[in-house]
Formats: sequence, structure tokens, C-alpha cells
Amino acid sequence: MAEKTVATPEWQKMDTHLEGMRPRERYVTPPVDIYEMPDGLVVMADVPGVMHEHLDVHVDNHVLTIQAQTGHAHPADLTYHEYKPVNYFRQFELNNKVDEGKISADLKHGVLTLTLPKAAEAKARKIAVTVS
Repeated sequence: MAEKTVATPEWQKMDTHLEGMRPRERYVTPPVDIYEMPDGLVVMADVPGVMHEHLDVHVDNHVLTIQAQTGHAHPADLTYHEYKPVNYFRQFELNNKVDEGKISADLKHGVLTLTLPKAAEAKARKIAVTVS
């Protein structure tokens, strides 16, 4: 699996003459750790502040996409703030050794854990030897 270098996605581009002075949305590349296990890969991405409802993980044309929006509910009018919530976006190009139909995702405490199992053809198998 390799990270795919992606041009600015269409949904991120803005038509400034129609939108006026609306600020451009910010996207951050979430840091990831990738582990190779005997039966597949595990990708752990840090996405703090993301709720399950605002997380989109999908595979299209062998490209795994992680897209998430942060959202903070404020109990009252905000008087002062030092940071703005950001959105996350990252893509990885998958090879044919990943079983795309069995990818699973789990979000816990701001860490997204993706399990990418190996395809049956890519798994090591023992070959029985017969003695003649």
C-alpha cells in the first residue's frame, strides 16, 4: 500500500467569484501508523475531534480515502478561541493484495483503526510434499 499523491480534489476547489469572501476550508493530513500483520495491514490514523457521523472511509478504484470533519458544540456564545477545528483528508493507493471487500474501520478516542485483510491469493500457504 502506498500513499497516493492527489491533486486538489474537485470538492475542495472553490469558485471565488460566486462565493465572495468565504474562507477556504482547511484540510489536514492525519498522521498514520501502518503495521503489517500476518493476515493483513492495520492503519491507525489520528483524527481527534471527529464524531462517527462525520467520518467517511471508502474505497473507489483501489484508492482508500479517509475524509472527516470536526465539529465542536459550544454550550454558549464563543467569546475567545485559539484554534479552529480542521477537517481531515488522506488517500492511499491499494494493490491487489488487499481484500477491499473485507476492510473494517473502528473509531475510538480520536483514533481511527482500519483493518485491511490480505486477499486469499496473497496469503502464504503451506504446500504439502508427497514422497514417491
